[in-house]
Amino acid sequence: MIHPNTELRFISDAMGYGVFAQKHLPKGTITWVQDAFDREFSEYDLQQMDEFHRQLAETYCFRNGQGNYVLCWDHGRFVNHSFRSNCFTTPYNFEIAIRDIEAGEELTDDYGYLNISAPFRAADEGSRRKTVYPDDILTFHEVWDKKLMRVMPNVTKVPQVMRHLIEDSLWDKIERIAAGQETMDSILRCYFQATPENGNVQKVRR
Repeated sequence: MIHPNTELRFISDAMGYGVFAQKHLPKGTITWVQDAFDREFSEYDLQQMDEFHRQLAETYCFRNGQGNYVLCWDHGRFVNHSFRSNCFTTPYNFEIAIRDIEAGEELTDDYGYLNISAPFRAADEGSRRKTVYPDDILTFHEVWDKKLMRVMPNVTKVPQVMRHLIEDSLWDKIERIAAGQETMDSILRCYFQATPENGNVQKVRR
């Protein structure tokens, strides 16, 4: 489930739609949680679909660390990529704002941790990275872990309207991490290596 204080807006013919904040979201805000309405499909499930639905799944799903394709039931599936994303996934099936997001600002993710099936060249944002690769998480996980750890203390300090979607046992763990009493799991937990046996072979950088 995407944060309730967001809305879907049409950007352009080239970009399609995006998700925008309706209110100020301070850093540390949980912006998305995988909930009971989100659908998970195995590689076998996708292969049983007709071409039309398989293409939709490949367009709107991301692949989790178990290799399943996750389809967000709400407009969370329209969150666009950015090399300078203001949201970031965690190893715990939810995302957080890694900086303040102002009202009217687009929410973005770095697709480098979403187990894409093939590289793609993204819009130039003036960053050193120009292309998103399936194995980006292997290259940047240490940098991304540090980004998350800088913000984790805020997660328990800011209002969390989506707290009820997180199990109490996991929230207890988040509180310990935020307080420096426990080490956060690496974002590497989100990585899935596709093989000919478990799905499309991902094309990595050369």
